[in-house]
Amino acid sequence: MKTLRDFKLQNKRVLVRTDFNVPLDDLGEILDDFRIKATLPTIKYLMENGAKIILMSHLGRPEGKVVEKWKMTPVQDRLMEYLDLSIIKALDCVGSEIEKWTRQMSPGEILLLENLRFHKEEEDNDDAFVADLAKLGDIYVNDAFGASHRAHASIVGVPKYLPCAAGFLLEKEIEVLGKIMKNPKKPLVAIVGGAKVETKTELINKISEIAEFVLVGGLINREIEEKRVRLRYPHKILAPVDEMDEGKDIGPETIKLFKEKINLAETIFWNGPLGRIEKEEFARGTKEIAKAITESKAFSVAGGGETVDLINKLGLIEKFNHVSTGGGAMLEFMSGGKLPGIEALK
Repeated sequence: MKTLRDFKLQNKRVLVRTDFNVPLDDLGEILDDFRIKATLPTIKYLMENGAKIILMSHLGRPEGKVVEKWKMTPVQDRLMEYLDLSIIKALDCVGSEIEKWTRQMSPGEILLLENLRFHKEEEDNDDAFVADLAKLGDIYVNDAFGASHRAHASIVGVPKYLPCAAGFLLEKEIEVLGKIMKNPKKPLVAIVGGAKVETKTELINKISEIAEFVLVGGLINREIEEKRVRLRYPHKILAPVDEMDEGKDIGPETIKLFKEKINLAETIFWNGPLGRIEKEEFARGTKEIAKAITESKAFSVAGGGETVDLINKLGLIEKFNHVSTGGGAMLEFMSGGKLPGIEALK
């Protein structure tokens, strides 16, 4: 798989698939711009190397219709703030006018395309739509790890038409998550929280192959028991020994037990909160575990929407060695699945 460093970029139109699918409040303000910040190194490298930069992403679920709330304007504003330069936003993401615009751009200039999902053809991976997108670039770069588990037009279609590469964010995600699965510094302790055990069973089984301990939250443990889920390495699973309000948080004895295992670790992988953290009274356990991870000597990796939100609110993002931008994509990758977006670049 090629990376940005493998291409001469001067004066080339570089079509970059980013993941700017950020949470917005009712007024359209960005609640968390972690995913925007994560792709800035790729954008800055392209600017420094004289590329004409065309950024494309989806935002929300507009279901193939133009929806005012899901326009890319807040992303445009935030990018201008971080990069301290003017960025034009196109009125659409395909069309002859936009193609003409890309050819007239100056090196280092940035054009942000409108929301890809305003066209249902994006999620359908429609051939004609793919061809229209491909007309906008000379080189394709995937820097959208968080969307790479989707076989959509901008993820798997465009690389068939253009020379392609992984951006720095995608490259780092593959490298860090791949190392945990193949060659982690031991002992490895995995922490798996949240709910919906059907989405986490493969992850628990896969990471149990290499981890010394897998610590699970109360909600997911209840589901394992109620649904009689058979795990491959049950002796490696540590469930809560005490709980608050039927699994809505882990209790003090569990916090103590989990911290003991965290302090033994050389590598920690964490996905999913250990209680219903949307309510403050059930957030204590997850907060304590987050702080314990950052205070440990271990190489620490965290991911998943709710997990990242919490780490961000606690001001701990910088204290983790790697925070993944992927939710479903990270689960898929860590479960041993092949991500269509990564396969398309090979």
